[in-house]
Amino acid sequence: LVAGTVMPLAAMAADLATDKVNTTGLAVTDKVVKVGILHSVTGTMSISETGSVQAEKLAISQINAMGGVLGRKIEFIQEDGASDWPTFAEKAKKLLVNDKVASVFGCWTSASRKAVLPVFEQYNGMLYYPTFYEGLEQSPNVIYTGAVPNQQQDEFVPWLVEKFGKKFFLIGSNYIYPKEENNYCKKLLEKLGGEVVSEEYVPLGHSEFSSAINKIKSTEPNVIFSTVVGDSVVALHRQYRAAGLNPEKMPMASLTTSENEVAAMGGDAAAGHFTSAPYFMVHKSPENEKFVAAYKKRWGDDKVTHFVSEPCYFQMYLFKQAIEKLAGSDISPDTIREAIKGQEMIAPQGKIRLDKENLHTWLWP
Repeated sequence: LVAGTVMPLAAMAADLATDKVNTTGLAVTDKVVKVGILHSVTGTMSISETGSVQAEKLAISQINAMGGVLGRKIEFIQEDGASDWPTFAEKAKKLLVNDKVASVFGCWTSASRKAVLPVFEQYNGMLYYPTFYEGLEQSPNVIYTGAVPNQQQDEFVPWLVEKFGKKFFLIGSNYIYPKEENNYCKKLLEKLGGEVVSEEYVPLGHSEFSSAINKIKSTEPNVIFSTVVGDSVVALHRQYRAAGLNPEKMPMASLTTSENEVAAMGGDAAAGHFTSAPYFMVHKSPENEKFVAAYKKRWGDDKVTHFVSEPCYFQMYLFKQAIEKLAGSDISPDTIREAIKGQEMIAPQGKIRLDKENLHTWLWP
């Protein structure tokens, strides 16, 4: 336990992209608790964020089926960030100012979180952010339920060095999260006597990796440390395999490749590579087996859960617990923030707890 540091395709697409529920009125009434869902269901990040929407809707439907929160149903208004950071900020403002939601569950990339953060702080809204991220942030307006660098790397990087060697090739998407994760990786490598042979960044949505693969061939690293995100992950893996590189000698070690991207790239392109995360779909526990079964029943037997959809799921239950703690009290962003501090539960990954001081989550790397 490690603490955080600072259906048919057409029908599914319609369900994910167009849901708008209870778009008028107050956030909390005698019958309704209104929340926002803000993820990308279009653009380069949709391959990753679609599962977030699905997990949040699953949790909402389960909570409502159990009688809701203090007898109130959770209703949601969904907006599409469209893999565009100004759009995220615009939609966040709409949810807080026009729709007056009690909380927003959303974002994936740090770029999208950084874009909406001033909005949540200006209007005193609450964002539940489910993605692994670079740390180095603490806002009273954000609940952080994803992993931070120490949780993903402290055991992973030493294991990679011991098993494969000390020469690392760093490749990531070009925004803050990959760069800060790589900075953390470099600090660990320095302690371990490791070496960075190259550090490369590609634009979001990048799909042509021949130049990077040529550099990998020429530098001959022991490990390719990947923080590439979105559909670029699929292209990188497929082109790695097409180039004839050998994962037994030079694996890709990722902080960002989940079951979603593995399903999209295919087993042949994924085999032999590694990911470090607090949750995997194959984790054996009664809670996870129940989660996976319910997810597949709702969204299709070919769907997968992963290390962002899982916190998307459990953070909705943390929200429920916080509201229930406020029984008989005013419900507002300020009271929800205080009520959720220290909340814990048995999530699909195991027992998790929200830290009272920094609003990050204790997780199981």
